[in-house]
Amino acid sequence: MSSKTYPYTPATALAQALGKIDQESQGVVLPIHVATTYIRGKDNSYPTGNVYSRADNPTYKPVEELLCQLEQGHQALLFGSGMAAATAVFQGLRPGDHVLAPKVMYWALRNWLLNFATDWGLVIEFIDMTQLSEVSKALQPGKTKLVWLETPGNPMWTISDIAEISALAKGAGAFVAVDSTCASPLLTQPLTIGADIVMHSATKYLNGHSDVIAGALITKHDNDYWQRIRAVRAQGGAVPSPHDATQLLRGMRTMHLRVRESCTNAMFLAQQLEQHPQIIEVLYPGLPSFSGHDVASKQMHGGYGGMLSIRVQGGEQAAVHLAANTKLWKRATSLGGVESLIEHRASVEGAGTPCPPDLLRLSAGIEDKDELLADILQALPK
Repeated sequence: MSSKTYPYTPATALAQALGKIDQESQGVVLPIHVATTYIRGKDNSYPTGNVYSRADNPTYKPVEELLCQLEQGHQALLFGSGMAAATAVFQGLRPGDHVLAPKVMYWALRNWLLNFATDWGLVIEFIDMTQLSEVSKALQPGKTKLVWLETPGNPMWTISDIAEISALAKGAGAFVAVDSTCASPLLTQPLTIGADIVMHSATKYLNGHSDVIAGALITKHDNDYWQRIRAVRAQGGAVPSPHDATQLLRGMRTMHLRVRESCTNAMFLAQQLEQHPQIIEVLYPGLPSFSGHDVASKQMHGGYGGMLSIRVQGGEQAAVHLAANTKLWKRATSLGGVESLIEHRASVEGAGTPCPPDLLRLSAGIEDKDELLADILQALPK
């Protein structure tokens, strides 16, 4: 499946979807394949490689090949959601396996690990992935089978050193999987610096228009573990519809433009809000004052992402007031779309969240940056 030989830049690969056309019609947009089943050859083989659309659909392949190109991977799998992709990585393990995961991570997956995965028999240990000494101490050679990273880590945007942690994990015989949703393939390519698998919630920056639910995994190597993950998808039917796959590809064709603008807007907002007396802290990897800035600069190229969080003076009440009084920023969950979103995360995550009650998560879209800033400033408590 790998398209690593495509000779052009990521921007061109995205804009032209690797230059593929429909061979039958010569159309510059690829068709949607809605068939659920495929003809077998007279010799009882499957000449196209397609058997049944729960595991095989030609509509998935252009997206998977484009992701392989962007991430420099060996093979990719498209899933029906980011959660379906992420949980498949853990379901490819076996009961009793020891797993390391970050304390700051996507809350829905953290809850799944604490409940379903733990009940199923995985031994999940949450640690501070920003501290290499903690990672080294927590690894159990022969027992730890997976180190799960999320960098930047939602919603505090903590940065984990992918290369250093991958080296430690390899020494203990563990695989490394990275949720790189917020970095996107344009800013970080985890497989090139030591990771084994990269995950994306394709709902976010890959699609970028808040109208598709999808996920993806890309692997550096084909091995028994990857084949178990493939089986999880095929047997569980965790796949998107052909229409969603097509819409995802359409969204990806402008990703380089959207991510660039979101990064620019986020940096501008972070720099401006850091100076405001009613903002007690801005969490953004692009700021030199941010604790993970140096590591982010090492492994993020072309920008620091479109996500930032702010802590508002006056506590939870002031933060909720700000979110309630914006006019351009939309009060909604999710991230990575063309429209800017604002959310009070502690009230979403509930008991046990590491998220401070005065924190607002901001997903910078592609609107005018001065208007986005003015909207936040006018919404601050007077």
